[in-house]
Amino acid sequence: MKLKVVIFDCDGVMFDSKSANQSYYNHLLQHFNYRPMDEEELDFVHIHNVMESVPHIFRHYPEQDLQAVNRYREEIGYAPFLKYMRIEEDLIEFLEVCTSRYQLAISTNRTNTMTSILDIFHLRDYFTKVMTAENAKRPKPAPDALLEILTHCNCQAEEAIYIGDSIIDRQHSEACNMRLIAFKNTDLSAEYHVSSFMEILDLPPFLDFRP
Repeated sequence: MKLKVVIFDCDGVMFDSKSANQSYYNHLLQHFNYRPMDEEELDFVHIHNVMESVPHIFRHYPEQDLQAVNRYREEIGYAPFLKYMRIEEDLIEFLEVCTSRYQLAISTNRTNTMTSILDIFHLRDYFTKVMTAENAKRPKPAPDALLEILTHCNCQAEEAIYIGDSIIDRQHSEACNMRLIAFKNTDLSAEYHVSSFMEILDLPPFLDFRP
């Protein structure tokens, strides 16, 4: 079936945001006088939503009131850490090519930070639907966000493709039988692997485009 919808993950795909996430979660720990994250914890928060990440990084501190952590987290927001995010250098070029050919959407485990990111980097107008851990019935890897995007775009899973970089993304796409493009992760099981956005245009699903 002809490709109609291209769906993006955010962290690790549209943006190199590991430094931003590291700074954000380490700030939370430091505020409550705990040590910074180790590598395992950094990898965890990079692919999970904030509701899962906060309990994970504070799991060794049962005395800590997580409600207090979440109140402080909501107070400071994510905006101070956006300066550490790096947009993929050919993302805009890829979006410019695709926007006239396909419907574009996002499925991410970010929550209320996604709107700010789209506005700061002037990306909002490219996407017809943006699903997050906040507005999806269930966050990734559950298929809910992708299914809502498919409904919104009036297409089937075979007419869409997801660009992700983690095992969570593989599980997410697999849950609704959608093809996955693994972005900068050759170890991830996927139908296709790329190291840049413009490479995607040479993949078989994109070659049958007809204006």
